[in-house]
Amino acid sequence: MKALLLTEYKKMVVTDVEEPNVGPDDVLVQVEACGICGSDIHGYDGSTGRRIPPLIMGHEAAGIVVATGENVNDLQKGARVTFDSMVSCGRCDFCRKGKGNLCDNRMVLGVSCGEYRRHGAFAERISVPRRIVYRLPDSLSFEHAALVEAVSVAVHAVNITPVQLGDTAVVVGSGMIGLLTLQAVRAAGATQVIAVDVNEKRLSVAKDLGADHALNGNEISVPEKIRELTNGRGADVALEVVGATPTISTAIESVRKGGNVTLVGNVSPKIELPLQSVVTREISLKGTCGCNGEYPECIDLMNRGIINVAPLITAEINLQEGPAWFERLHSGDPEQMKVVVRPRLS
Repeated sequence: MKALLLTEYKKMVVTDVEEPNVGPDDVLVQVEACGICGSDIHGYDGSTGRRIPPLIMGHEAAGIVVATGENVNDLQKGARVTFDSMVSCGRCDFCRKGKGNLCDNRMVLGVSCGEYRRHGAFAERISVPRRIVYRLPDSLSFEHAALVEAVSVAVHAVNITPVQLGDTAVVVGSGMIGLLTLQAVRAAGATQVIAVDVNEKRLSVAKDLGADHALNGNEISVPEKIRELTNGRGADVALEVVGATPTISTAIESVRKGGNVTLVGNVSPKIELPLQSVVTREISLKGTCGCNGEYPECIDLMNRGIINVAPLITAEINLQEGPAWFERLHSGDPEQMKVVVRPRLS
């Protein structure tokens, strides 16, 4: 079968690879759409250390069941599906306690980190365990369904954030995950949602997707403006979706006393923390990792239009166009939000 293979850092080729093995509990999926994630771009140049070549990357995907293992009897050939990006073991303490996203032995599709190599979905077909596969309604297109994984990150972050009906929520960062997070936090009950970024185009999309206010951090003091918008109080919750010192500080300074800040972004391994502000105002900080069983919820939210991903897809490409697009995205094309690879697109 054909696949988009990272043969060495900053070099992608379309080539023939072996068909994936289908174990007794696995499902073979014909990939109809697979989104290019920011982590794939960082893996492309080797900066994360988690995409060691040779590797088929790609973990945001949807497609059609073409075969199943002997123990799988509840999915028929032709079923429309998507699947989680993380493969948990189901045996460790975290898995047994319902925290599969924290699994001690988890593997991520499209990742090779030295400890394991798990090929991903920039290919015509992929084999995945049945337990991470979810059915799709006919009304949800494959290119939209490929974004369920990204939506699940946003929904999980909101699910662990103590949002209440009537809250003011700030989302710092209006990239892909930030724009999904602002929709999710609105659905969770926040009645005033404030988007923060330094890119006016992204802030415009944030407004289109339901942000009540879109603040440019390069032009104003975001915490001061948020206090103005909340009668001097500050926001109830903030979700930081960048992962750098300036944006995390903005999130912390934007919430009220006793407020909650959820850290979603993961760009910098270390940041400086405004400790006194956190301590003296009794701010709660919480990290969030991936998702934990939110796929059915996300599929439903997307299918009913509560979370809209259509404005976020800026290009659909075939496998042959992949190498050029990876080079383009790595160079920092500011016009692109989500590029979706369609392996069967001619």
